[in-house]
Amino acid sequence: MSLGHLLKVPKVGVQHTLFSCSLEASLDLFQDAPSPLVPSMPTPHPSMGIQSCPSLTFLPSPRSHPLAPQCDISSQLPLPTRPHQPHDTIYHSGSPSRRALCWPALSLWPATCHQTRRVPPSEARRLTQACCPQTSVRYNIPAAFSSLPAIKSLGLRGVSCISLTHLDGSPASHQVLQSVAYHLGPHLQSLCLAGGSPTEASFVALLLSCPALRSLDVSGCNSLLASGLLLAQPETAQRVRQALSGLCELNLAGLRDLTDCSFNRLSSCAPSLQRLSLAYCHLTFELLPAQGSTGPQASSPSQLSFRNLLRFVKERAGRLHALDLSGTGLSPEALQALGQVAGLQLQELRLHSCRDLSTEAVVALCRQQPGLTSLDLSGCSELSDGALLAVSRSLRHLQHLSLRKLQRLTDAGCTGLGGLWELRSLDMAECCLVSGRELARALGSVRGAPPPLASLSLAYCSSLQVLQLPQLRRLSLSLLPALTDKGLVAMARGCPSLERLALSHCSHLSDEGWAQAAGFWPRLQHLNLSSCSQLTEQTLDTIGQACKQIQMLDVAMCPGISMAAVRRFQAQLPQVTCVQSRFVGGADLTLTL
Repeated sequence: MSLGHLLKVPKVGVQHTLFSCSLEASLDLFQDAPSPLVPSMPTPHPSMGIQSCPSLTFLPSPRSHPLAPQCDISSQLPLPTRPHQPHDTIYHSGSPSRRALCWPALSLWPATCHQTRRVPPSEARRLTQACCPQTSVRYNIPAAFSSLPAIKSLGLRGVSCISLTHLDGSPASHQVLQSVAYHLGPHLQSLCLAGGSPTEASFVALLLSCPALRSLDVSGCNSLLASGLLLAQPETAQRVRQALSGLCELNLAGLRDLTDCSFNRLSSCAPSLQRLSLAYCHLTFELLPAQGSTGPQASSPSQLSFRNLLRFVKERAGRLHALDLSGTGLSPEALQALGQVAGLQLQELRLHSCRDLSTEAVVALCRQQPGLTSLDLSGCSELSDGALLAVSRSLRHLQHLSLRKLQRLTDAGCTGLGGLWELRSLDMAECCLVSGRELARALGSVRGAPPPLASLSLAYCSSLQVLQLPQLRRLSLSLLPALTDKGLVAMARGCPSLERLALSHCSHLSDEGWAQAAGFWPRLQHLNLSSCSQLTEQTLDTIGQACKQIQMLDVAMCPGISMAAVRRFQAQLPQVTCVQSRFVGGADLTLTL
């Protein structure tokens, strides 16, 4: 069967997602969309969902629409002009009766080639499979009758990672779940039902059809727990346990009706669980059992207790590696009890918005769990410099650290960051007392090879010093009014590998600064300059000439840039997939406030 036949898809309604091939970001196909939409920025830390990887996204061409009936794939493949990069895009182009797959960047040919060649269909299929491995692509499928033929096609292609949207108790959703179970179930490895409302019966039937499932996301699926009887029948639970024997990752975030009983039933069906998210579930923190107490504790049928969770962690300590308790109101005593569980060796821990945590509790955690590689303490507003110093001192293998909105953090806490030799991403946005002076000094103090830091966010910090991070690829300095043209040029020289840069609301930046800085950033792909009030169309011309790989640009609310300049910029750089230009040219915002 030809690849063209496999990619035939039915028409769907306006703003219904059909295919979204991305792990770092997803992209929707809209009927009647005038131009391709934009992938969202990847998170710098690993999520509790599927791991990040380079992505390929199907997009509509301005000349045609990929959802047209009888869509066929031709073998015309233009050669790329640069090596393959993450978020490269596959475009549908050509006449309505004949389409072409076009890779704007693919490292199968030399970067100096600019011509186009025709290849036989067999080679086109081979190249497509090589660039779109089905194990690393997620497909978003709406629960609609129009999706049924596409699900069958995806089953023939061996797709193993899907996300179902708009699920409810309707006949359409029921048939979609049945079709997924029949066509995709035997080889499905990752299933996301986040925010849907499937019925208990259809959910159980789907699980029984997925013996290879390794990742399950039912966050926000409150309909599953409304009756309190999910998996209450022992024979049903046993069958689901056999089907989910290989499940490694379970996301139960935002389930408001989750209780001890329902959690125990769900977790008992996943004996191989390694990653668990209970973010924003309502945890109760009654008095913990006495030290050394081994007596049985009754599970609550009406609430989710930390005592029950702690018992689960103790039972799975040798296997559990990642835990997300963001927004649960975790107390310092509970964190200490969790960290000292015998045999527990966490690698990833997310405690976003646990506002009651104390610096002393974090210090104890770092001592108890030295193997952490990813830690999120964003929004834990009681933490001070001592917490960051303990992290720098004890977590020597840390790769991802998020400290966003820690408003008690100062430069003194940043002095030890140079000791984190393996740190790859750091988020200190909205730490308003951090000037960046000690941070720049600490990150530049590593002798020998430069630090491997690839992502840094210092948005809304008080000021910024010169950064010397040659491997940095993502940088956010938004809401830094003190950033001047001189600082911009110094930053460009110190960070020449940037691919994503956010400088929104930096009101002192001008055309002159960009004229000097842009030449240092030939790899720049994503740029946010919204609300930079001094910039004019001259900056657009500079970016267009120096940053040939630019794909997305945000110049919203820049009064010195006109719509005519935006259209001219897009015409000169056809690889640009999106330019955000809301209220450019000094538009009156009175009616929008």
